[in-house]
Amino acid sequence: MSDAIHIEGLTKLFRRMAPGDHLRTLKSALLEGSLTAGLARSEAIVALDEVSFSVHRGEAFGIVGGNGSGKSTLLKTVAGILKPTQGRVAVDGRVAALIELGAGFHPEISGRENIFINGAVLGLPKKEIERRYDSIVEFSGLADFIEEPVKNYSSGMYVRLGFAVAIHTDPDVLLVDEVLAVGDEAFAHRCLARIEEFLAAGKTLLLVSHSLGLVEDFCDRVLWMDQGRSRLVGSPRRVIDAYRQAVADEEGEAHRDAKQQADLEAGKTETGANLPTPGGRVRRWGSGKARIEGVRILASGEERYHLRSGEPVVFELIVQSAEPLTDFVFGVMISTPRGIECWGTNTDLGELKPKNFNGTARVRLVCAALRLAPGEYFVDAAVHARDGSPYDYRKGVASFTVTAQQRGVGLYFPEHSWQLTGDASWDGQDEEAP
Repeated sequence: MSDAIHIEGLTKLFRRMAPGDHLRTLKSALLEGSLTAGLARSEAIVALDEVSFSVHRGEAFGIVGGNGSGKSTLLKTVAGILKPTQGRVAVDGRVAALIELGAGFHPEISGRENIFINGAVLGLPKKEIERRYDSIVEFSGLADFIEEPVKNYSSGMYVRLGFAVAIHTDPDVLLVDEVLAVGDEAFAHRCLARIEEFLAAGKTLLLVSHSLGLVEDFCDRVLWMDQGRSRLVGSPRRVIDAYRQAVADEEGEAHRDAKQQADLEAGKTETGANLPTPGGRVRRWGSGKARIEGVRILASGEERYHLRSGEPVVFELIVQSAEPLTDFVFGVMISTPRGIECWGTNTDLGELKPKNFNGTARVRLVCAALRLAPGEYFVDAAVHARDGSPYDYRKGVASFTVTAQQRGVGLYFPEHSWQLTGDASWDGQDEEAP
């Protein structure tokens, strides 16, 4: 299989700004490429660092990663907007790029004039642009505004015009950054349908997006960029799951740091006071007769905050009594970031009658299969009397992410499958099956 894009050892350095750099001359700007060629890494921002990969002809290739990971710089280098500091970039075929909002448009002239200018930049002769003009305007949905200066366009209108021109230049390689997220729902559907047609014609797509679901649905392979480096290349599910796991691990580390800070602040605060932690997510109240000293989420025997729907999960509470207690209840609540309660229980509901609590207890709520839908969730933990009087209530004390191989709507995600019989079939289904 031949390659539409081949990148080898790609490195891109940017000179760090110093006082007075905003007064640089046009000459210094034009010399930027030669100035960065011998630039030491200690003097530069390393946007891309020895990145290598290939995109096969006819493939939809996705790029994911956090802000500042080098995704947009990589796309601009492939488009020829930026020159590599080191390495090689080879692109086979005509390229159309939809990278930055309004890129390639002159704000003072009309949409009609910009169509001709932008089409010419993308390699179409004037007669060919004239032949496709009506189709471009119709696809953009901007017929009523096409004679207006584009400086009067909204961000969504910029995207409509840019995508309409790019897709009608009949490129061999289409580069798309996050800009599609700016368009409205109806136009986004039209764009995605046209991209499907584009791929069906054997063309190549390089897509950068923070919408992991979109990348997983559209792309054949995915590259995960991290701090300017290629972290992983492979199948969408494998790469996206690894990326989500890394994000969850970082959030888990941040959670542990916040928890330590909250515990430190709690030790300096009077018993029973409200204790907001940094970010305002964790709130705490109660009499202080017992205190929740720690909350952990365990899966596969390890502390983890990135879970798969349906896997066994343990919620562990470390609770310490300030005095001997014979009346105590331990509880856990799971809710969404918007405060929708998904599931909660406590030892009283489980008909576990308290006997004696004096010292430190490790309490575990064991879930054989936590069947939550994919998404983000918060955990509340509590210890209180049987009449509900709180000893210590910690709201949003932990957070976790749930992923699943399939997707659905709602909060509950039971194990399920689809079956089809009769005069209908799915692609790949055994037609002889009963």
